[in-house]
Amino acid sequence: KFLGLDLKDFYLNTPMDRPEFLRMKMNIFPDDVIEQYNLKDKVDSKGYIVLRVEKGMYGLPQAGIIAQKLLEKRLGLHGYHQSDHTPGLWTHESRPISFSLIVDDFGVKYVGKEHADHLIAVLKEFYVVAEDWDGEKYCGINMDWDYKKRKVHLSMPDYCIAALTRFRHEASTRMDQPHQHVLPAYGAKIQYAKAEDTSPKLPPEDKLFIQQVTGTFLYYARAVDSTMLVALSAIASDQANPTEETMKKTLKFLDYVASHPDAVLTYSASSMTLNVHSDASYLIEPKARSRAGGHFFMSDNAADPADNGAVLNTAQILKNVHSSAAEAEIGALFLNSRQAIPARTTLEELGHKQPPTPIQTDNTTALGFVSKNLQPKATKSTDMKYWWMRDRSDQKQFRYYWGKGSGNRADYWTKHFCAAHHREKRDSILTRVETLQELRKALGRKPYRFRATSRVC
Repeated sequence: KFLGLDLKDFYLNTPMDRPEFLRMKMNIFPDDVIEQYNLKDKVDSKGYIVLRVEKGMYGLPQAGIIAQKLLEKRLGLHGYHQSDHTPGLWTHESRPISFSLIVDDFGVKYVGKEHADHLIAVLKEFYVVAEDWDGEKYCGINMDWDYKKRKVHLSMPDYCIAALTRFRHEASTRMDQPHQHVLPAYGAKIQYAKAEDTSPKLPPEDKLFIQQVTGTFLYYARAVDSTMLVALSAIASDQANPTEETMKKTLKFLDYVASHPDAVLTYSASSMTLNVHSDASYLIEPKARSRAGGHFFMSDNAADPADNGAVLNTAQILKNVHSSAAEAEIGALFLNSRQAIPARTTLEELGHKQPPTPIQTDNTTALGFVSKNLQPKATKSTDMKYWWMRDRSDQKQFRYYWGKGSGNRADYWTKHFCAAHHREKRDSILTRVETLQELRKALGRKPYRFRATSRVC
C-alpha cells in the first residue's frame, strides 16, 4: 500500500558545522523586536545589525543539504539508506518498505503496516510528522487508490483553472487540439523543410508571459496530461526569441487547456517490466529538424504487452539535422534508449528484476541498424553515438523489435495532429472523469469538483 508523510519545519533548526552571518538594516525590524532585543545598542554607524546564524532557516542556501545529511545520519542508524543512483529513493536493508523523498514529503510503499509504523516511529524521534494513511496526495498530485481492481488514478483538480485565472485567459471557443496541425501533402515525392517564422518579435513582457505559461503547465503535462507535451515543446523551443506567431500558439494552447482542464491518468498493476515505444517524425520542425517521441509504461515482457498509463512520455526536437527518415528514427531510438537507463536502474533498486527492456520501433531500417542486420557501409555516415545501442543490445540490456506503425503508441508525441485525432486518442491515454467519480462514491468520499468550463475570468 501507499502512505504519505510530511515533516513539519524540516529545514528549520538544523545544526550547522560553522555559523553564517547576516547584515540587515535596523529600520526593517518592527519596533517591538527592536525593543525586545535591545537592537539600538547593537546597531553600527551605518544603521546595520549583524546577526549570527547557527541553525538552518528559510532563505539559507545550504538549509536543504544540511537537513538532508542529518536525516541520512538519523535514518541510517535504523537501516534506511538512500540510493546511490536515484536521488531521493530510499530503501531499508531488510524490511519490505521504500519511499521517495521530495523536500519534506515522503511517498511510502510498504508491505505490512508494522513496517510503516517502524518508519514513522523513527521519524517521530526527531520530527513532527503528519500522516496520510490513505495516500491521497503527493507533490500536488491527487491519488485515488482502487486496491480491489489494482489501479490508481492520478489527477490535479483545479490546477488548470487556477493557472488560467492567473494568466487572465478567457477562451474564445472550444479547442480540441493544443497546436495547429500540419496539413499532409499526399503524394509528394520531395519533403521540404518547414518555413522559418518571420513574424515580428515580441516585447519583454510578452516573452515573460510565454515563459511563465510553459513553466506552469510543463509540470502538469509531465505529471498527468501528456497530451500537452508536443505543443509545449514547440512553444518552449521559441520562447527565447518569441514572435507574434509564438503568441498565437500560446493562446491556442491555453484555449485547449480551458477546454480540457480535467485530466485523469490511470496506472494498472503489472509485472513491472519497463516497455518502450519509440517513433520519430522527419523534417517537421523549423531549421530542418525532426521530432522524437517515446511512450514508457509498465507491463509484461511479452510480444505485444498490454498498454498502461505512461510513467514517461518524451516529445523532443532532435538537435541534429538528419539526412533521412530512417536516421531520424535511429535518433529517436537513441534518445529513448538513453532515457530507459535510469528507469531500469530505479526499478532494479525497488526489487523489480528487469529483463532486456523491450523497445519497439516501426521502422525496419532503424531496427536493422541496431540489430546488425544492415551492412556497416550502408550506415557509415550515421552519427557515432548511435552505435552505442548495438553495444547495449549485445549486453542484453535492450531488446529491439519491430511493430506496426498503427500500433506504435509513441506516434502521438511526434506530430501536431488535427482535432479529430486528439478526440480519438484522448480516451486511450487518459481516463474519463466519471470513472474516478464513481470510485470516490464507492469509497464514501466526496467527488472532486472538476470545473470543465472554458470561461475562467
